Amino acid sequence: MRYISTFAEQNDISMKKIVVALCALAAVASCNDNPNGFIVEGTIRGDLENGTKIFLKKTDEKNQPIDVDTTTVEEGKFLFQGESDIPELHYIFIDKIRGNIPFIVENGEIELKAQKDSLGLAKIKGTLQNDLFADFLKNSREISLKAMSMNEDMRRAASATPRDEATMASLREEYFELQEEAKSFELDYVKNNPNALISALIIDKVLTTNALSEDEVQQMYEALSPEIKATKVGKGIKEKLDKKKSTSVGSKAPNFSAPTPTGEELALHDVLGKVTIVDFWAAWCKPCRIENPNVVKVYHKYHEKGLNILSVSLDKKAEDWKQAILDDGLVWNHVSNVDYFDEIAQLYGVNAIPATFILDENGVIVAKNLRGNDLETQIASMLQ
Repeated sequence: MRYISTFAEQNDISMKKIVVALCALAAVASCNDNPNGFIVEGTIRGDLENGTKIFLKKTDEKNQPIDVDTTTVEEGKFLFQGESDIPELHYIFIDKIRGNIPFIVENGEIELKAQKDSLGLAKIKGTLQNDLFADFLKNSREISLKAMSMNEDMRRAASATPRDEATMASLREEYFELQEEAKSFELDYVKNNPNALISALIIDKVLTTNALSEDEVQQMYEALSPEIKATKVGKGIKEKLDKKKSTSVGSKAPNFSAPTPTGEELALHDVLGKVTIVDFWAAWCKPCRIENPNVVKVYHKYHEKGLNILSVSLDKKAEDWKQAILDDGLVWNHVSNVDYFDEIAQLYGVNAIPATFILDENGVIVAKNLRGNDLETQIASMLQ
């Protein structure tokens, strides 16, 4: 791409033709030099200075972005190349530009075109997985546009004088229907595209959000092609399902230990009561904090009858964890490695919080993820 910036400054038309020919030859040479690898040829429309940095990123085990490669834009174009053993979701970031471009890195020639002010609408093609991904995004965006239109209509109805309650109620019903449409679209996509990486990503999301039962997720995973099962996300799904089986209802809860807020090591088997709640939470988790008053109420009502709680924080900062304990009045046992979704969360297959496991006096899991009245009903039935 340096050839472009060198010769483009010259005004001779024939020289520009030579530059085009050189670029074409360079592209062919690149393909020949790396026949089994990938090439990402990107075009960014809009006023973007030469030398602007372009970042190729992916996410790690904790879903945090990590750098893979860096290049620069020259005359609105950029290039990445390398080798990929398996298809994997990556992202293009442009320095000082909001948003990113998701696409799938896999061996082959990948063409990417985007407008710098609307990166999310980039067009990607050239390999099987990116063609499948583009098809998914096209239909997904149609649903997103409907949701945006409904939100705008809701805003207008809410700001009307007087408030248009009838319209707002109707829009809420439509929105719930649209949510079901979106869910059905994704599940149908998985069923119809077992060879698509995006299908595995959808299954992983469903598993993370507990949107379907473990048996249903298992069936979806089993239907994936062997190639997709062999990808990083495919292997991750299997690992998560295996861990969920080890912490399914009827299984003995795995023991673990971690530091308390004062630094002592505390193990699960040290605090078992007639009934024990293992509660995964964090100070930054709003649903957890909303549920905490209910847990406090249940604890005070049933602690003397044999209820114990061991809360496992997935916070990143010890001060946030300790302050939340004080603020929410959580007077039971607490432990944390202060390491986000750490090895304890992984041991229990926890990839979203709040997550609760209710154990009997022998440490056997009898129920999972109960909140509100359902939690108290379960505890009451066990301590009658």
